[in-house]
Amino acid sequence: MAAPLRIGVLGAAAIAPNAIVRPAVRSSRATVFGIAARDPERARRFAERWSIPHTYPTYDELLADPAIDAVYIPTPNGLHGCWAIAALEAGKHVLCEKPLAANADEARSVAEAAARRPNLVAMEAFHWRYHPMAQRTVDLVASGAIGEVMGAHGTFCVPNPRPGDIRWRWDLAGGALMDLGCYPLHMLRSFVEPDPVVVSASARTFDRRVDRWMRGRLDAGGVDATIECSMLSRRLLSVTFRLVGTDGSIHLRNPVLPHLGGRLVLDANGRRHVERASRRPSYDAQLDAFCAAVFDGEPTLTPVTDSVATMQVIDALYRAAGLPVREPSAAPGTKVRARTATEPR
Repeated sequence: MAAPLRIGVLGAAAIAPNAIVRPAVRSSRATVFGIAARDPERARRFAERWSIPHTYPTYDELLADPAIDAVYIPTPNGLHGCWAIAALEAGKHVLCEKPLAANADEARSVAEAAARRPNLVAMEAFHWRYHPMAQRTVDLVASGAIGEVMGAHGTFCVPNPRPGDIRWRWDLAGGALMDLGCYPLHMLRSFVEPDPVVVSASARTFDRRVDRWMRGRLDAGGVDATIECSMLSRRLLSVTFRLVGTDGSIHLRNPVLPHLGGRLVLDANGRRHVERASRRPSYDAQLDAFCAAVFDGEPTLTPVTDSVATMQVIDALYRAAGLPVREPSAAPGTKVRARTATEPR
């Protein structure tokens, strides 16, 4: 049996324990080998809390360590692209949090860097897609269980009233669409073909540029689709996706974290069928897929080549809502050091 994949984490982010540390503890194929953070003391405390054996004073020094096989990137959105490229150039496999980049141009740069290194795996961390409930939905739609899909409606609304949170910051490519709306958009792209075209969008903002709420209408090959997301609005909590067809409908409850009470409700042929989602975390399934790609050459469901299409739609939604497209926090080709990168706490 091959030695476990040794993963380095770029940033002591709040999402890292659930997204990579705990799944690696439960995996026989991966281990979190080291971590670097903006503040070395934070990295030390994080490593001590989660029994990670190595810490590094900067991201660059972690990437330079030949003992590191792969890198998990949970930095703020505006730093995803530059560190994904840096990790690939350092010869590391990459698992990068969503969205992959600040905009479509940067996503293309990441995809091009990955294409130059076909021996490396580069994967976007849309963990929901690796949970069995996601594939079950794909299979139901493909089987014609609800007939021809006519409509699709997704929401991801979760309150985030903390004004100092990185998700509110323009300079870190923040916004409700970037952090939340990318999920129902990715679901739409996963369940329905062809890729959607933006019809219209409206937004409410935090500082004229950072969206706190957005609603977009899209056309996916004749499928009338809407997505809604918010970090601060009257709609406090809603995490759903609904597909409406000529012969029935599929309603997903909590498709983002299906292991936390997720449900699939199929209404077809005058009958209702309810399926409870597996309680195995979607993050565990994602790590399984990442390891299978690295060790076994298995294709992933969220390659960075696919991420470009997602970012194109995100850019189009921002433009349709009258907002500027997000920008990377670091200029292409520049070195970004952990000491200057703001991270989630």
